[in-house]
Amino acid sequence: MSDSKFFDLHVTGLGYLNRVRMVNPKKGDSFVACSIAALRGEWNKEGSIKPESTKFDVRVSGSDAKLIIDLLGPFNDKNRKVMIQFKLGDIYGETYVYEKNTEYAKKGDVGMMIKGRLLKIYRAWINGEQVDLSAVYPEEANTDQSAASEEYASAKG
Repeated sequence: MSDSKFFDLHVTGLGYLNRVRMVNPKKGDSFVACSIAALRGEWNKEGSIKPESTKFDVRVSGSDAKLIIDLLGPFNDKNRKVMIQFKLGDIYGETYVYEKNTEYAKKGDVGMMIKGRLLKIYRAWINGEQVDLSAVYPEEANTDQSAASEEYASAKG
């Protein structure tokens, strides 16, 4: 038996869940994908400084992440904001060409997207209310969640 070694590049953060969808490629198996608008930059508790976001387009890979996306997917619409504390892996950049004019680019412009795999969702909130993930993470049901809740409460301002 050989011991495989990997170079792990992980991204952790807090961001808004968007575009949960099933992808059916021409070759290969179908998979669930989503976009995450990860928050970055300076912010304060009064909300006077708004964070910026970095967008990731990811394949949902972790088994627990798949269960949570199934749970959160129906709430992912225009009327509700779903925020997650997440872990991504295997990120890489990919370019594309805009097929139509948008608010940010003209048709024919080249855009850039960060792709990767969604490995884990640690916490989730729907419209500011924390989602109980104890069915997915029963061993963590009684742990202190105040740090994640505090981070979200500060970031949403």
